[in-house]
Amino acid sequence: MNQKRKVTTLLASVFMIAICGILYELLISTITSYFQGSSILHFSIVIGLFLSFMGVGSFISKYIQEDLPAWFVRFEIVLSLVGGFSAFLLYFAFSMTSYFYGFAFVIIAILGAMIGIEVPILTRIVSQYENVKDALANVLSFDYLGSLIASVAFPLLLLPMLGTMRTAFLIGIINLSVAVLNTYLFKKELKRFKQFLIGELVLGAVLIAGFIYSFQINAFYEGYLYRDEVMLSEQSKYQNIVVTRWNKDLRLFINGNLQFSSMDEYRYHEPLVHVPMNLTTHREKGLILGGVDGLAVRELLKYEDIGKIDLVDLDPEITDLGKSHPVFTRLNEKSLSDEKVKIFNQDAYKFIEKSNEIYNVILIDLPDPSNESLGKLYSKEFYGLIKKVLAADGVVVTQSTSPYFAPDAFWCIHNTMDTVFERTIPYQTYVPTFGQWGFNVAVNDQGRFPNSAPPADVVMNILKENLTKEDLTLKYMNPEMLPSMFVFGGDRKERITEINKLQNQILINLYEKNWDAMR
Repeated sequence: MNQKRKVTTLLASVFMIAICGILYELLISTITSYFQGSSILHFSIVIGLFLSFMGVGSFISKYIQEDLPAWFVRFEIVLSLVGGFSAFLLYFAFSMTSYFYGFAFVIIAILGAMIGIEVPILTRIVSQYENVKDALANVLSFDYLGSLIASVAFPLLLLPMLGTMRTAFLIGIINLSVAVLNTYLFKKELKRFKQFLIGELVLGAVLIAGFIYSFQINAFYEGYLYRDEVMLSEQSKYQNIVVTRWNKDLRLFINGNLQFSSMDEYRYHEPLVHVPMNLTTHREKGLILGGVDGLAVRELLKYEDIGKIDLVDLDPEITDLGKSHPVFTRLNEKSLSDEKVKIFNQDAYKFIEKSNEIYNVILIDLPDPSNESLGKLYSKEFYGLIKKVLAADGVVVTQSTSPYFAPDAFWCIHNTMDTVFERTIPYQTYVPTFGQWGFNVAVNDQGRFPNSAPPADVVMNILKENLTKEDLTLKYMNPEMLPSMFVFGGDRKERITEINKLQNQILINLYEKNWDAMR
């Protein structure tokens, strides 16, 4: 009976170790992507490094010949210590040092090596109680099952409910519980049973304290990251959402990237909305992809003839904030609660792919193409889908990152759109918080642009006429400043680039290359 109990406990340990190992990989990959962007790149590197160091650990394990239970408990304690504080250390490295990748590498090396050592040791311990064939089969079965559960639990439960910091401490506690369980299981074999137990109790108290105060720890680091008072900090299923305040300036950050400042957001949203709205001949139905803050909707609602606005964003938590949180409703004038507005919490690509609607104006107000999930929304294939739901005389506009800081990325977006639509016109605006910012507006109706006239001149003439006639309350745009929006300096003039397609995602490489050159 004692032998059966030991085997059962050891296999349960394998199961829990497998869960913790995958969770560490996903956690560190997620944090690295939040801070450094390019999710696929960082997930690939982190997982690759983990597997490599697991191989190193497996190789080292063959040199451990005696006291296998004691070594296993030691490795579990190290795992719980380093893994439990992994998020704490990564936040520290990013906010207070310039050695984030160095910290991440060391953490991955320790965790990967420890996990790589443990599995062979456990297999050898189990094989003392049953034949090698059964021991190996059972260990691998529980290992793979634990990996599956962790892969599902992390994105669906742990990350949205606990966030990164609290999840790290929880995983450390699970690792430590395995150590405690095996300390009791092998207390007769452990020469320093009391020392092991005391060390585990002390570490357990520290990890539990870290778990309880993880939100305060997170807030402390956010104070360094954002430098301003953090009014709101939430971790949704998809992203980290932070709102800060300094005097009258309110700012929204998603995954650490600034989305708007209340001091000058109108200098972005007015060009985004009023250029396409004054180029189309009909305005009955509008579509916004992104725009979760409701600021673009606020500008659309200034037109009495718009009858319907659909807003599409994947994350319901942030659209709920835009609809109900006082910070947002004061800025967007409760636009998301207007009866003309309907919110769809869906993937933008899938929404367009399945839509049977035809829209007169489409605003693509999405974050910069910093990763593959966003890059696909700037692809030729996506613009092809957009064209199918755009009216014959319709207009589509997309924010296109900074033509000054990321000129290759900006012109790649322009060139990609120009392969799909009849005419694509680039323009820009100056937003003090962001610097020079760019847009590309495209039309289906080629007849509005005579070959003898430059497209930018035609657009300016249309805008001047309409802005003079329209009874709009605008802070920034007026007929006199329009020429500056359509003139690009010699160092940022139009460039020839590859077309961004789903199969190559060249835009992400150009975007990262441009922004890295500016750092």
